[in-house]
Amino acid sequence: MSQYACRLVLAGLAVLGTGCNVHLGDGRNGSVGALERHTRVVERSKAAGAEMIRAEVTMGAGELYLSGGAKELLEAEFAYNVPALKPEVRYEGGGFRGRLTVSQSGSVTMSPGNVKNRWDLKLAQDLPLDLVVRCGAGENRLDLREVTLRSLEMHIGVGEVRVDLRNKPAKDYEARIDGGIGQAEVIVPTDVGVIAEAHGGIGEINVRGMKREGNRWVNDAYGTSKTTIRLTVNGGIGEIDIRAE
Repeated sequence: MSQYACRLVLAGLAVLGTGCNVHLGDGRNGSVGALERHTRVVERSKAAGAEMIRAEVTMGAGELYLSGGAKELLEAEFAYNVPALKPEVRYEGGGFRGRLTVSQSGSVTMSPGNVKNRWDLKLAQDLPLDLVVRCGAGENRLDLREVTLRSLEMHIGVGEVRVDLRNKPAKDYEARIDGGIGQAEVIVPTDVGVIAEAHGGIGEINVRGMKREGNRWVNDAYGTSKTTIRLTVNGGIGEIDIRAE
């Protein structure tokens, strides 16, 4: 993480009142113990017949790595040293709608130190998803090049975020990213049409590889490619970089 982002994260943690312990919203306290690892798989057969799948990922604090290319609907690995941070994975569905959720069992506040919490999530490549990601404090990496998106909604907390949208969608979709406190990097393709709007908060919004048209930016493929990604970025406190490559 850059020094600039570190300063913003520390400032954000101070604003959020992060303490030395882990406190869960249900009143339980978490203590640091041995590192635990476990895996979870949600088989694609559970989503058989579903035409609309909503995937929600909510992480209070830690390291999130999300990508595509899984054979099943979800293939996940978790590592944490506070037992109370064990995530919950659920799939609910019937008929043509389904909902996949990966979340912590309570709201979590914690300070950098000995607490470890890492999620490595892989989603199916060929199942269209309405993806909602809520990041907490920490480092978040989303490589969505092998994820079929119907839509993307992302809420950034405190820390550093990198989102790679260089996929080849068969249909148009909308992506909305709401900034938090820290540094966010969004990479968009050059061979798929992209139209982006960026609204500043307290910080900087930098756009590279795209040309400005009024209050929006477009890449060279916009208007000529068969599909279009419509991106909206709402800045928070920090720096947001959008670049086409």
